Amino acid sequence: MQIAMIGLGRMGANMTLRLLAGGHEVVVYDRNPEAAAALKDSGAAPALSLEELVKRLKPPRHVWIMVPAGLPVTQTIAALVPLMAPGDAIIDGGNSNYHDSVARAQALAEKGLHFMDVGTSGGVWGLKNGYCLMIGGDEAVFRRLEPVFKTLAPAGGYGYMGPAGAGHYVKMVHNGIEYGLLQAYAEGFELLDASTYDLDLRRIAALWSQGSVVRSWLLELAEIALEKDPKLASIAGFVEDSGEGRWTVQEAIDRGVPATVLAYSLFARFRSRQQESFGAKLIAALREQFGGHGVKRE
Repeated sequence: MQIAMIGLGRMGANMTLRLLAGGHEVVVYDRNPEAAAALKDSGAAPALSLEELVKRLKPPRHVWIMVPAGLPVTQTIAALVPLMAPGDAIIDGGNSNYHDSVARAQALAEKGLHFMDVGTSGGVWGLKNGYCLMIGGDEAVFRRLEPVFKTLAPAGGYGYMGPAGAGHYVKMVHNGIEYGLLQAYAEGFELLDASTYDLDLRRIAALWSQGSVVRSWLLELAEIALEKDPKLASIAGFVEDSGEGRWTVQEAIDRGVPATVLAYSLFARFRSRQQESFGAKLIAALREQFGGHGVKRE
């Protein structure tokens, strides 16, 4: 089927290539014209403006947005609305807050437009392995777009989660769980690295990937990373968070759900960004005061 893709970064470009390989007709646009032009040889139809992009589509039009959450999504939708007609659909495949997705769906419905929120997981490996798609919005539009979802996802890798916001809600929790998994692996491998044994961490990651109860794709990726850099000496221990972990913890607070591992994993990321922790200094000072314990002086 025909679909447009706006935002041709690491995710959008690879998703476009997967759709083209699946026989779909894809019109593409990016603020950087070179990003769109680079996909022409693969069969995509580059557009130099959103107006041109929409004109190239046959009704009902389907426009997939892969831009950063927040203002970029809001601005892109605002620019598209005057160009589209009732029955057309806008799909947000980024990591938007589900509250925003609910509001956007309601606002677009008033104009006769459909909004689909599609939580997309798979990262840079999605082109080869497919993307896991968690989809919210009108179920009839989901069915209409199902050929696209089926092409992007591996077998069994897409599903309708419910009305507007449900897709991004499930993706939010998915990313919160990811925080916890990453933290567990991080602490375990740090303990292995601190051992008095001369352990081969890459080999352990590979071993645990074979039948172990802790096997996962993350372990496979750990093996790749450790093979390239066994002590990770080239990487700074500074861990960003892109928002979903914060939203998950806030949702747990709002719902009264104990999510201690997820909350700790988020705060551990904050700690990774501190070269010096004032809190740690205070603990050291108090231990010196009440117990005479030695402290390290700067």
